Amino acid sequence: MPKLDGKTALITGASKGIGAGIAEELAAAGAAVVVNFASDRRGAEVVLHTIRAAGGRAVAIQADISVADDVARLLQEAVAAFGRLDIVVNNAGVFREVPLAELTEGEFRREIDINLLGPLLVIRESSRYLENGGSIINIGSGVSRSYSPGYAIYSAAKAGLDAATVVLAKELAPRRIRVNAVNPGATLSEGTKAAGLYGVDSDLEKQLVAMTPLGRMGTPADIARVVAFLASEESAWLTGEVLFATGGLR
Repeated sequence: MPKLDGKTALITGASKGIGAGIAEELAAAGAAVVVNFASDRRGAEVVLHTIRAAGGRAVAIQADISVADDVARLLQEAVAAFGRLDIVVNNAGVFREVPLAELTEGEFRREIDINLLGPLLVIRESSRYLENGGSIINIGSGVSRSYSPGYAIYSAAKAGLDAATVVLAKELAPRRIRVNAVNPGATLSEGTKAAGLYGVDSDLEKQLVAMTPLGRMGTPADIARVVAFLASEESAWLTGEVLFATGGLR
């Protein structure tokens, strides 16, 4: 496991699923962790309990990352909690199947605001606190390059995040801030189960497993281990990379 002793990590959307898995993995590696949540306080408290029970340090901070004032407060409180900031993981996101005929301005703005604007606001604000360099990791999606009908908005937002990752890696490199992305494939989580996609013995899940060279669904732990690597000095020569953690699914 990569060593993150003495580091502080902020993970957005960390009250469940992949975000919770990342928070627990980084804490296990030695980082103090800020668990951000938008509305699921109970879920955030469960993550805190898990981390603290294992001897880690963590706090939970509510903020809507699509709102600039919330983001500014989130970063202020995060730095105040542990005195520094070294790692930022942009995990918060939303998705919904929206066929073209059902597309609305409201749904477009909801998904773009949270999946693309939100990470940009978090990077802008957090870069002010990454005084000794740092690692920013954006959680994208395999659908940014593997397209599925009904997900035009979500795919567009995640493709935009891929592009922003590469651009900002160049822009922030003079300050020794690295920016990379991890794009999960089909991953079992509370969100995908609640949406009826995976984890419910669905035909879609069976089809995806059959198409995945490694022959199974992904888990939050699979993604979290890749994030821990990118957060650590073991990946010090990587920036501007978009890593597809999909089990080979393309």
